[in-house]
Amino acid sequence: MDQAAVKALLEDVREQRISTAEGLDRLRNLPFEDLGFAKIDHHRSLRLGMPEVIYAAGKRPAETAEIFARMAGEGGNVLATRAAPEHADAVLLATPVAEYNHRARTISLVQDSTERGQGVIAVLCAGTSDLPAAEEAAITARTLGNRTELACDVGVAGLHRLFAHRALLLTARVFIVCAGMDGALPSVVAGLVAAPVIAVPTSVGYGASFQGVTALLAMMNACAPNVAVVNIDNGFGAAYFASMINRSRVST
Repeated sequence: MDQAAVKALLEDVREQRISTAEGLDRLRNLPFEDLGFAKIDHHRSLRLGMPEVIYAAGKRPAETAEIFARMAGEGGNVLATRAAPEHADAVLLATPVAEYNHRARTISLVQDSTERGQGVIAVLCAGTSDLPAAEEAAITARTLGNRTELACDVGVAGLHRLFAHRALLLTARVFIVCAGMDGALPSVVAGLVAAPVIAVPTSVGYGASFQGVTALLAMMNACAPNVAVVNIDNGFGAAYFASMINRSRVST
């Protein structure tokens, strides 16, 4: 339940379109709903402007499905990350309108298509092998109410491919750049754009890539000053942070 929903509810009570008792009943799950195995933070949208997101890894499929269904019942958008096929099977059985992306390992449900961002979030993917993190970022950004564009396979091994997206480079408000191996793409992008660049190191590469550590260190040492770095393969974290930037009314 976000600020707009609470405001509408209070106005309904004030105008006597619903009773005080009914209003209280609708607010019963604030600030959280206790399921025993989980406490769903329905209050998070009021505090942060964005809802709680379900981290499915380590949860039983039935637990993930119940949390997802309870959150869907509140009427907002719902997202679960790091979801295995068995999580998806359980969620889709309880909430058939949800969508599972196998590569991104996300389960999403968009019930509110209101655009809340001030501009476009561009997700750039160095190589096709980086798509799991990039698609996780793109789906998260869209579910959080942002216009989002995904450009794939634009890494430094063929940098001319990046310039095919010149219009996006000139107009996007925030960039998420996913890359493994040498992790060079975020520095290149940051040197070309007048916008924040959130770098996502991926666990893609041969032995000396150390499952993304090499890319992580390279990105943390980027010479471009407009680069921030999230954890390895953390497309979700990059998109959440990008969404907060994109919702800010201060020009970047």
